[in-house]
Amino acid sequence: MTLVALVNPNTNEATTAMMAAIARRTLRPEDGYEVRGATVATGPPMLVDEEALRASAGHVLDAADRLLAGPDGDRLAAIVVSAFGDPGVEELRARTPVPVIGIAEAAMREAGADGRRFGIATTTPGLAAAIDVRAARLGRYTGIRLTPGDPLRLAASPEEMTERLAAAVDLCVREDGAEAVVIGGGPLGEAAEALRHRFPVPVVGPIPAAAREVLRLLA
Repeated sequence: MTLVALVNPNTNEATTAMMAAIARRTLRPEDGYEVRGATVATGPPMLVDEEALRASAGHVLDAADRLLAGPDGDRLAAIVVSAFGDPGVEELRARTPVPVIGIAEAAMREAGADGRRFGIATTTPGLAAAIDVRAARLGRYTGIRLTPGDPLRLAASPEEMTERLAAAVDLCVREDGAEAVVIGGGPLGEAAEALRHRFPVPVVGPIPAAAREVLRLLA
């Protein structure tokens, strides 16, 4: 089995399990892939501002070091960092020979393929500036649309969160001219799955996009 680690930079174990399950829909066991979720040891249950995002980079590196030093470290084929700010990705690439994939980078590249204009819909206004900077470097970016309400409260109400994200996606398409929309967050993975077929443009979930990048890199 080809081992792929999915590192959750949040401390919520249930979120780790959910994101790993989504990744397994692309990196399927029947195709020879094993996706192993790993949760950072310290930090907040959800990254909602730039201070938490910066702090999480060190926790990601620690989690990756534990994986690489563990009993299966020698067969680890790729690492997915599953938070939308891609914390620790560049540092991790510099210290390990295995491919390291950030879910934001993978999703934005996929959404912007062939020069397509893309927008981002997400729940975290505290990360909007950091997302803007990253997105503008990766393609024809139409901007970000944010859901109203506290991100942590929305995360505890999945149906409401999905509908608010749907409204944000609609604004990306109708008002901003996006030809694809990225759902901006690993913990928003199930909402991204629910919205995939509700719009006339591609709605890109960052976890499946990262998993598809793993497939390409390991082919």
